[in-house]
Amino acid sequence: MSQGEGAGAAGVDLETSLGYLLKEASSSLRAAMEAALRPLGMTVTQYSCLELLSQRPGLSNSELARGAFITRQSMNVLLQALERDGLVTRPAAAPVGKALPTRLTARGRRTLDRASGAVRAVELRMLGEMTEAERAAAFALLQGMVVRLRGGEATVSAPSAD
Repeated sequence: MSQGEGAGAAGVDLETSLGYLLKEASSSLRAAMEAALRPLGMTVTQYSCLELLSQRPGLSNSELARGAFITRQSMNVLLQALERDGLVTRPAAAPVGKALPTRLTARGRRTLDRASGAVRAVELRMLGEMTEAERAAAFALLQGMVVRLRGGEATVSAPSAD
């Protein structure tokens, strides 16, 4: 009996599984981003952290960890390294509560600008020949999947391609 025999209805056909295809796309995207960021001495996780801080200055360790999809402990180690390298700054003591709000430094902004260009190039390569309407539809479909998997009700629609 081969590995595929006997699986019955409980098995997943990897050739037609949308979940498997999404995981493969995610892994391919991450590998391409890592390759694009490597010459800059960065990882995808470092880039994600800097991008989050650029768009939402003052996030705490916990908020950054959630946004970068890593543990708080891993984010703490990452932030220590980014702080040591002069890319972010955190106060010595929490202004309120226990959270230490993190901010980009000027050097961190310059580093992020270079990294963002590399990441944008990867995304453009991924999107290839897709039209604006196809991109909007793909965005809405993926956003709806995320919302449903998180237990919400998907009421998103594709942004207009105007």
